[in-house]
Amino acid sequence: MTNTPNTVARVTRRMKSAASDAGSMLVETMVAMCILLIAMAGLLAMDGIATNFTENYGHLASRTAEYAQDKMEQLLVLAYGDVDGDTRVFPSALAGGTGLAEGGSSDPAAPVEKYVDYLDVNGNLLASVGTTAPTGWYFKRVWAVARPSANLKQITVTVTVAIAFGRLKPPQSTMVALKSFPF
Repeated sequence: MTNTPNTVARVTRRMKSAASDAGSMLVETMVAMCILLIAMAGLLAMDGIATNFTENYGHLASRTAEYAQDKMEQLLVLAYGDVDGDTRVFPSALAGGTGLAEGGSSDPAAPVEKYVDYLDVNGNLLASVGTTAPTGWYFKRVWAVARPSANLKQITVTVTVAIAFGRLKPPQSTMVALKSFPF
């Protein structure tokens, strides 16, 4: 086989082409990895936000609603004229509280004595004195009783969480019910 000038020229061109493409595979791989890392960083940030919202407005918000309903049921069981039953303990005591006497506050920032109780992280009732929060409280329940008409009482219960997951506002649930005389 003889080397003709055309054959040598073709081989030389192929070698030059191969040499110029030698580093392009590495560059393409690095660019693809950078794009992949940027996409993954965006997805991880969204995962953190989703976790915060799920914990606060899924889990904690549903628990505040559950504990508001528990307190509301405890208050609605009282007789319309009960002004001495203590619902800060469970089961309710016959004396030492306010029963369904008008008063209280549905604002968690301004609790009224005998119209507030505290729960731990598992929903267990904690002993407290006045409006001072006991150590280890996680949920605060406040309630108010108003009398919009002669034979009607409006009961409002608000439950909030001590701290929220992430830097979001702690979830809060409010429940309102009417109780009529003579029930």
